[in-house]
Amino acid sequence: MIQSAFKNRYAFDRSEVTLGNWRTRPYSSWSFQNVSEMVPSADMSTGITIEEETIEDLKPLLGRSVNVGVGQESVAEFLNRSNTDILLLMKSGQFVGEYVAPTADPAAPHIIFSISKSLTAILAGVLQDEGLLDPEQLVTRYIPEAAGTAYADATVQQVLDMRFSLDFVEAYLDPDSDFARYRRAMLWNPIRPEEGQESLREVILSLPRGEGPHGGPFRYYSPLSDLLGIIVERASGQRYADLFREKLWTPLRGHGRCNVTVDREGVARAAGGVSMTARDLARIGEMMRNGGMAGSRAIVSERWVRDTLRGGDKAAWKAGDFHTLLKDGSYRNKWYQSGLDNGAFMAIGIHGQWLYVDPSREVVIVRFSSQDLPADDALDQQTLRFFDFISKTI
Repeated sequence: MIQSAFKNRYAFDRSEVTLGNWRTRPYSSWSFQNVSEMVPSADMSTGITIEEETIEDLKPLLGRSVNVGVGQESVAEFLNRSNTDILLLMKSGQFVGEYVAPTADPAAPHIIFSISKSLTAILAGVLQDEGLLDPEQLVTRYIPEAAGTAYADATVQQVLDMRFSLDFVEAYLDPDSDFARYRRAMLWNPIRPEEGQESLREVILSLPRGEGPHGGPFRYYSPLSDLLGIIVERASGQRYADLFREKLWTPLRGHGRCNVTVDREGVARAAGGVSMTARDLARIGEMMRNGGMAGSRAIVSERWVRDTLRGGDKAAWKAGDFHTLLKDGSYRNKWYQSGLDNGAFMAIGIHGQWLYVDPSREVVIVRFSSQDLPADDALDQQTLRFFDFISKTI
């Protein structure tokens, strides 16, 4: 009976979802909301869920016509073709609309992939405010065993800004790449018996250095953000999950469940393993819009937020990996700055996860998706146009 109900909703059996296919459609429509059933995970929430307020659905908006660069279509058509699971809108600190796909549950923690990087950076900012972390120090100050590795002469700030020289390619779909080895170490992919079982830390520290010095162009290397997760643990003396719960989740007053995947040593996947609800992620966006304040509670300093939103090096961005995403953009402390007049900034994850903040209109948008491709440059551009349309409309 249970299996039948599951298949009625998802058009496949739970038994069909495996570690080898959980990030592919159609299985991702379920697994992205149930990652802790696929990968070992640490709970980061308080254990007490708070009932959410009722939010108006987006039916009046779904029929509106929008052109994101591929001709006129309705909002509903865009959401459907982009495999959107949830679209949540906040205006001036209030939730004003929510779209939920038939296979989605707004109360379920949805994986946010690389938006996790931006949240890990907030933890680094909190520790910086407390004098426990100095971003100008070398990585080896916090991870002594990094001596003699590609990270030995790099600063924590270079890790935060991804201005780094590493011989590594984010080859999401290549099963024989170093990226696939990295994913096996984080327990996201089936282990290859002939390789043994490496830990996430072992793989990160084994990656070779690239050409050129650290501090150059923006280079998107996910292992740097897992390294940052280890740095904040060492600097604070706390497990990532406990630090997250104490410094971010509790003062934010997160309402739902929140977890992070861990490897065989219990090391958190700080670069991409966090899951939470759309409403709680929107609360983080609103906190950033308000200079680090969540209501009357200061989570991170206004100084750190200002540096994050204004301190990015535009020349490093233009010479870097994602310059076509945001023509006049920049990147600082693992947050993207649009360079647009409205001051929009964002955090982005693969398979279509977005936290978009337009401070000029006091708008926060969260989009959770189960897009088929990990990266889709054309759809990313369309999504940015869609967010601008929504921000101007609500």
